[in-house]
Amino acid sequence: MTALFALATSLLWGLADFGGGLLTRRTPALTVVVASQSIAVAVLGAIVVATGGWSEAGPQLWFAVAAGLVGPVAMLAFYKALALGPMGVVSPLGSIGVAVPVGVGLVLGERPGLLQFAGILVAVAGICLAGGPQFRGAPVQRQAIVLTLVAAFGFGAVMALIAEASSTLTGLFLALFVQRVTNVAAGGAALCVSVRRGAPALPAEGFPWRSLPALAFVGLADVAANGTYSIAAQQGPVTVAAVLASLYPVVTAVAARGVLRERLRAVQAAGAGLALVGTVLLASG
Repeated sequence: MTALFALATSLLWGLADFGGGLLTRRTPALTVVVASQSIAVAVLGAIVVATGGWSEAGPQLWFAVAAGLVGPVAMLAFYKALALGPMGVVSPLGSIGVAVPVGVGLVLGERPGLLQFAGILVAVAGICLAGGPQFRGAPVQRQAIVLTLVAAFGFGAVMALIAEASSTLTGLFLALFVQRVTNVAAGGAALCVSVRRGAPALPAEGFPWRSLPALAFVGLADVAANGTYSIAAQQGPVTVAAVLASLYPVVTAVAARGVLRERLRAVQAAGAGLALVGTVLLASG
């Protein structure tokens, strides 16, 4: 069950990243984040009311608040790093955030077997290569490296925090709701600051109403991914769940290949293959 839910997480995150990437081509990234997460807040709020999730309120929700604060910071750092580029270095480097939840699992006493340990190494190598790292080309600015590492740590911290935010299904709905409300508040504040500095909040043609279904998909897929990861981390070893959930760069690359007809470079294809082998090792271990 751990492998199943973790792989579902990687699928949802990969598709959400792909959809978000398409949307930010026409709409400012912060606006995409705030709009998509606002839709998620409305849906989650209805679910919490319907399931009586408020009864699960407790100190553990501070983990959800922390995840909601860290998430936007990590995303902003990642977008800024991508702007500085080169993307072929930034993207795979950002995936090393998986080390955070894996490290937490090891500190808490988890000890993967030999087969699973091999799977972790192979899968992480595949994840990094699937992003298509550039071994030659333009030099990488130090600021881009620092921002990417900040983003990677933030993404990994969100995975670790959300796994601790609840222990029941109804509690999970409430934790995700609190996380998203915090996301919208933090993202909205950042958007206001950005607008005051002169950056546009909307494209020239106004709010992209035609993109509402896509915005809803991105927001809800991201929420669902957090939920399936939390379940995966509770059902089995965090070290396994975190690595399998971090296969999303492979999903994003495959989606770009299928929808946008982007050609996978040899290093990306090799990375996808390694990630698949690592997945099999982890699942079988």
